[in-house]
Formats: sequence, structure tokens, C-alpha cells
Amino acid sequence: MTTPAAPTPPEPQIVTKPWRQSLAARLRNYFLAGILITAPISITGYVAWVVVDYIDSFVTGLLPAQYNPNTYLPFAIPGLGIVILIVVLTLVGFLTANFLGRLMGRIGERIVARLPVIRSFYSAIKQIFETVFSRQTQSFREVVLVEFPRPGMWALGLVVGKSAAEVQLKDDELHSVFVPTMSFTSGYLVFLARKDMTTVDMTIEEALKMVVSGGIVTPPTKAVTPTAAS
Repeated sequence: MTTPAAPTPPEPQIVTKPWRQSLAARLRNYFLAGILITAPISITGYVAWVVVDYIDSFVTGLLPAQYNPNTYLPFAIPGLGIVILIVVLTLVGFLTANFLGRLMGRIGERIVARLPVIRSFYSAIKQIFETVFSRQTQSFREVVLVEFPRPGMWALGLVVGKSAAEVQLKDDELHSVFVPTMSFTSGYLVFLARKDMTTVDMTIEEALKMVVSGGIVTPPTKAVTPTAAS
């Protein structure tokens, strides 16, 4: 009686598909990492270069040819217009700080105040700049959540300050709240009572980044220290 032959073991198969998938995934991750590193730097550098080039071309274009250094040099000096603009603004600020400068400023404001349409525009622009650059101002120092544009829908708002007396209510003190849009240059001005706002632990910069990015850029979660039970 003959014994049956032992079955031949199957030959090992070399599987290359997982390795190929791993290589493709690694290349994709490297590519995305390269975008994350170079895109912000490139976009920021491009925007900075466009701004500097625009200011240079505008400011240096106002200089007479004999006083323009670019006339005598074989290449343009980047940032020359910005330096000239800073010097001019500083000089204007120095001149307006003395008695003669303040006198000339008051005379200029009186002349503008006699112009029907321009005076309103000038007054609004001046008040905005004085409010923004004032060190004592409390405008845009607080981020809140408000129900806008309807109840149950929430939006980030920046508290401007207390509203004018003409828009105040008898029962509640209203505050002016600016609700920015994604363009940041536009938004909505609403008047709300303090009880209708929810303060958010977020800086103005973090709130604007979140709004402009459409919610993609969110502020880091702040650690909350647990309180001991009494």
C-alpha cells in the first residue's frame, strides 16, 4: 500500500499593492506639507511686494527727476517710497504739533467746514481715525456672540462702545456692535443691550481671522483650570 504524497506548499506571493499605496500616500503628504510651508510665505511676500511697489511708484512719481535717486541709478531702490512717506508723515506731525501748525490746521478745518458735501465726509473720516488711533479708546476691544440676522443664528461681533443718546432705549442701555463679513471691509452695525450679548474668550485678531477665513482658521482652545469643589 503506497502512502499519498504530501501536498506541495503554495509558493509565496509578493504583494506590492500596499507598498505602492504607502508610497503614494507619502508623496501626497509631502506635497501637501510643501504647500502648507510655501503658500503662506509666498502669498505674504507677494502681497508685501505689491504694496511696496505701489507705494514706491506712487511716491517716487511725485518727486522731480533731479531729486529722484532712481534717475541716477541703473536700478530702482525697493522701499524708497515707503521711507519717503514715513519721513513726510513724521515731518507733518512735527509741524502740526507746534502753535503755527495747529493754527494752520484750524484754518484748514474752517475752510473745509464751509464746503457742503466735503465737510460731512471729512468729519466722518477724521472721527474714525481719531477713534482708531486714540490710546484711550475702548472700541474693538471685546468679541461677543450675537443673534444675527435672526434669533437662533449666531455671529461674531465687535463691541464698538456705548451707542449715542439718540438711539438709546428707556429700559436697556444699548451698545454699538459691528458684525464683520468675510471681506472685513464691510459689515453691519447693530445696537444691542448687554444682556443680548455673550462674551467670547477671543482676541480681535483671532475673531477677524475666523471671519475672513470662513471659519477655517479657528483660535486654539484655551485650557480651562478646573475649580476645586467647595
